[in-house]
Parts: sequence; C-alpha cells; structure tokens
Amino acid sequence: PSPSSFQPSGTSEATLRCEIEELKRKDLALDQEIAQLLSEGYSLEELEKHISLLHEYNEIKDAGQMLLGKLAVIRGVTTKQLYPEYDLELSD
Repeated sequence: PSPSSFQPSGTSEATLRCEIEELKRKDLALDQEIAQLLSEGYSLEELEKHISLLHEYNEIKDAGQMLLGKLAVIRGVTTKQLYPEYDLELSD
C-alpha cells in the first residue's frame, strides 16, 4: 500500500507536509527556549519538575471546572454565576 492510503480522509499530502513543517518549527522553537533556560542556570531536572507540576495543576483545575459545571447544572445556573460564591476570578 502507498503512504497516501494511510492518510485520514480529506487530508492531502500537501496539508500533511505543511503540518510536518509547522511541527518542526515548533520543535526548533522549544529547543531554543530550553537552551535559553539552561543558559540562565536552570537544570533539566528543575524544568522537568516544573512541567510535571504544571500538568498536575492543569489536571486539578480541569477537575474543579468539571465539578463547577456539574454544580451549575444541578442549580440551574451558569458556571460564571458560581464564581463569586467561591471567591473565584473569571481568569481562574
């Protein structure tokens, strides 16, 4: 089978090539950012720890948002209307 037979339906080879190039640019930008942080004295272990903590924070935040959503449905209000009750900012 040809490589094009594995493409998702409606996805052209040109589109896939563009996506690959965009991913390569993002990879290079991330490598440069890591190099900058390392030159500022951060260690890879420290960066990995920060990334791990950010993932954990996002998972906890997602769970909190889900709970607020369920509570809003039960009360028949919007999630936004619950924020003041729990001293939350809309940016939280």
